[in-house]
Amino acid sequence: MNGLEDFSLACPYCGESQWLRVDLSVEGDRFIEDCQVCCRPMLLRLSREAGEWSLQAAREDDA
Repeated sequence: MNGLEDFSLACPYCGESQWLRVDLSVEGDRFIEDCQVCCRPMLLRLSREAGEWSLQAAREDDA
């Protein structure tokens, strides 16, 4: 099922927790979103395993 879902994650640069609303239609895709606190670009990857969605954040320079 596609739609929007909220995810909590910590910025890989500043470590601050934040909420992101993600479009689930980008499954398996990578995209860039700026941190809401320090404004640095986070590389995000949305995936689904066993019916559960997960969102991982990494530094853009770790890609």
